[in-house]
Amino acid sequence: MKKRNISIFFMVLAISAFYIWLSGCESIPQIMDPTTPTMDMTKEEITVGVVLPMSGRHVSSFGYSIHRALQIALREVNDSKLTRTKLKFIYEDNQSTVEGAINAYNKLIHQDKVSLILGPITSSATKETFPIAQENQVLAISPTSAARGLSAIGDYVFRIALTTDVLVPNGIEKTHAILGYKKVATLYDETDEFSKDGDKAVQEELAAINVEVLTSETFQGGSDTDFSDQLTRINELNPDAIFVSSLPGEKSEILLKARELGITAPFIIRTLTDTDVEAAGEAAEGAITFVGWGSNIDTPGNQAFIKEYGNCQPYEECAVGSPGPKASNFAARTYAALHILAEAIENAESTEAVDIRDALANIRDFDTILGKFSFDENGDAVYDPKILIVRNGELVLFE
Repeated sequence: MKKRNISIFFMVLAISAFYIWLSGCESIPQIMDPTTPTMDMTKEEITVGVVLPMSGRHVSSFGYSIHRALQIALREVNDSKLTRTKLKFIYEDNQSTVEGAINAYNKLIHQDKVSLILGPITSSATKETFPIAQENQVLAISPTSAARGLSAIGDYVFRIALTTDVLVPNGIEKTHAILGYKKVATLYDETDEFSKDGDKAVQEELAAINVEVLTSETFQGGSDTDFSDQLTRINELNPDAIFVSSLPGEKSEILLKARELGITAPFIIRTLTDTDVEAAGEAAEGAITFVGWGSNIDTPGNQAFIKEYGNCQPYEECAVGSPGPKASNFAARTYAALHILAEAIENAESTEAVDIRDALANIRDFDTILGKFSFDENGDAVYDPKILIVRNGELVLFE
């Protein structure tokens, strides 16, 4: 036994001397890179399906910004020394259609055999795809859909956006207290679930406080590009405020046309983004929005995210040295979604979908760029809503 201990001692001594010799040889590279976490070699890889509009009408308003946010969040999650897993994406293009989202879900579940899916983006697509995830016991998270009731269908589906039944009552209560509107008009996209649900909620809340809705005008998103008729009819009734429920593509066009027609009533538009404001220019001045995130909000990591989002490198979407893109509400929610999912994976008992689901449901007061984040009993997001107004071309807190 003593001989064996002596042999081990000299073996360790010899190995130590060998490494000391290596460290003194400038011509020999280091065997281990001290900046690379040693645990990377043992990280378990988990595949996440991503359903995203990479073609069609939503690619410019949703696709590019969400993809960029996912790139940033994925790098941060995978580079973290605190995580035991590494995430990998399989992207599927839903072609900006409900049918495309259904096809993407079925491919990811039945061909690629994924157990985790991020997306889809719109409420119309989420309404049709969440039941597919629930039926197959696949964990699905929509970062951006907000129509009421979509997560209540089962325990495998979650959402990151503040839903209509959170944003609308809070927003109307506070804006009505300051603006004192008594008669209003509404305008909404009759082809979109989010827009229809939003207008219905607005009218319900207004009725509860005895605000008269003079008229409700509609349009068809993706088809209508000139809102002259609807806005002219609204303007003739002289409302105190105009509520708009729409996806991003039409918001700036509505504001531009309203300015052209000389409409002075304030516009209240759900989820107006910096991109919408920039596109509308001076026509956006004074517009109010109900949102869950803003670029001027001081939440944990928010300014760092905005700065990284605006960097041209390493994402190669703008010329080096030029101003980078501005983060959108949709990008922010998606960025937060991946960090929330990563936190659930770390807390889960295993990497099985059922265990990640349970860990996700138990997320409470998790620090995100959206603020302190939790899920309610239906899998919908809980954090502080915000009301913003456009002043001097910037979305700032409405006070």
